[in-house]
Amino acid sequence: MKRLCALALLLVAAPAAAREALGIFEGWGAFRDDNPYRCFAIAEPVEDPPSKGKWRPFASVGHWPQRGVRSQLHIRLSKERRADADVMLTVGDRRWRLVAGSYDAWSPSPRHDAFIIARMRAARSMSVSSISRDGEAFADTYRLKGAATAIDAAALGCPRR
Repeated sequence: MKRLCALALLLVAAPAAAREALGIFEGWGAFRDDNPYRCFAIAEPVEDPPSKGKWRPFASVGHWPQRGVRSQLHIRLSKERRADADVMLTVGDRRWRLVAGSYDAWSPSPRHDAFIIARMRAARSMSVSSISRDGEAFADTYRLKGAATAIDAAALGCPRR
């Protein structure tokens, strides 16, 4: 909870964006931005990553009504991944290979997003694993308690304008 509060303060303090907190639900938060107009549910991994990175890892489910995007999974990895390494998402007993950049990953399609989010609603945790640029295996683990409520709050917080 301490990490989520820190993340919430960081997100709310963003000077360029008008960010509104829609709610904090266990380890997940839901937020709305006006520019660009979007809403998202977000959480940090259970374990604090090393602080030497340039970014903070997170898992999020976003909605961009003006772009027609609903319930899109986005993962920010705790480490930059090796270019040839897969990024694997495990939710409950299911695994998916994600589409990945150097430090971000997404599901392969909106259909996969729907399957993954349905699993997130029923599971207790999920993990994202890969191989870092320096060859070290790593995994980011997320608790899913509160995820369903935060995802719903984000969806309801961003109706089409």
